[in-house]
Amino acid sequence: MTDILIRNARLVNEGREFESDVLVAHGRIEKIATSIEGIRARVEIDAAGQWLMPGMIDDQVHFREPGAPHKGCIASESRAAVAGGITSFMDMPNTAPPTLTLDALADKKRRAAAGAKANYAFHFGVSRDNLDTVAALDPAAVGGVKVFMGASTGDMLVDDPEILERLFSCVPTILLAHCEHTPSILANEARLRELHGDHIPPSAHPLIRDAEACYRSSSFAVDLARRCGTRLHVLHLTTARELALFTPGPLAGKRITAEVCAHHLLFDDSDYAALGNLIKCNPAIKTRADRDALRQALLCDRIDVIGTDHAPHTLEEKSRAYAQAPSGLPLVQHALPALLELVEEGALPLTHLVRKTSHAVAELFGIRERGYLREGYWADLTLVERLAVPQPVDEQPVLAHCGWTPFKGRSFRHAVRTTVVSGQLAWHQGRVQDDCEGLPLSFNR
Repeated sequence: MTDILIRNARLVNEGREFESDVLVAHGRIEKIATSIEGIRARVEIDAAGQWLMPGMIDDQVHFREPGAPHKGCIASESRAAVAGGITSFMDMPNTAPPTLTLDALADKKRRAAAGAKANYAFHFGVSRDNLDTVAALDPAAVGGVKVFMGASTGDMLVDDPEILERLFSCVPTILLAHCEHTPSILANEARLRELHGDHIPPSAHPLIRDAEACYRSSSFAVDLARRCGTRLHVLHLTTARELALFTPGPLAGKRITAEVCAHHLLFDDSDYAALGNLIKCNPAIKTRADRDALRQALLCDRIDVIGTDHAPHTLEEKSRAYAQAPSGLPLVQHALPALLELVEEGALPLTHLVRKTSHAVAELFGIRERGYLREGYWADLTLVERLAVPQPVDEQPVLAHCGWTPFKGRSFRHAVRTTVVSGQLAWHQGRVQDDCEGLPLSFNR
């Protein structure tokens, strides 16, 4: 492992900002002190004027491997992730084949060991036919268990109440839920098709996958979790109405938690006019009032973590008519700089952002010795500089395999200068470091 000495940084950690040096040795943070003298490291970085934060832990990505190499793979998407300050990721199970068996899980871990630039874990999927496998899972072998309670995901759609009750009662670890009510979606789509025929506009997406469809599913999931005592985490909230289902306050002790994704904090339905299918995602980006309510819910800790739901597709696929265009967008490279715009605007304190993208994710999943700047912890670090002149996104190469970003045309006032993954330089001086190798995440379970 490369020894690294970072001098003159402004650390952002555990609710504080303070000046300090940081020494990294053997993959871990060896020392945090106001001044570290008498030591020569193989890599020394003068971080004057830069924030040093624990790397973002993204608990929700779709890196498309195996099954869709034309969209992306673990190697390509993790390169984009480290360029964006993300040091660890947890990949979702709806690959091809889906992660519904122990063999499929082992295969994804082998693939990550061979190509991931960031640390990694994988969520296990649920179908109508694998509940016995889910119930027997080793909780430490997976990030979590993911259930699609409403979405067009083929064998992974689980909407039978009896099967769901059995799942909620037997799942041995945290259960992650995608909540949308499929019958409502289908009815809305039929109504819009009567109006528009085969020419439904992308702006209709939040009318098809509307607030009612989200609330009917998420409220059912929360009620079921309360009855069954399930440790439930509801993914990618999009509506103000759903927020009342979740308790504000500290994460510790919560049995039911919630997440918001970067794009639901940064876009609203007025953006469909310019971006169209490029921001088509499930659940849909909704109104500005919903977006603002999600931001407020972060401040009172009604929402516990921020993820990306990075889900790349090719531009050719996204250029199809609305009904044929797939849902999802690439986000890992630009999520953190984009979220820092909320800090710049005064909408979110920097220490709060770090808590939602690092500390709370580590606590939520019980990730061992990561998510904080602490001596003895793994050195997963992100150095961010506030720019004197905002940098247009278009001037930067897009590292995701799909080659595009929904932030085209925007400028950011912050840039990730260095990313350290398990004590190794992963992104530095404007390029990915090819010798960096991500490690598997381990869990306190």
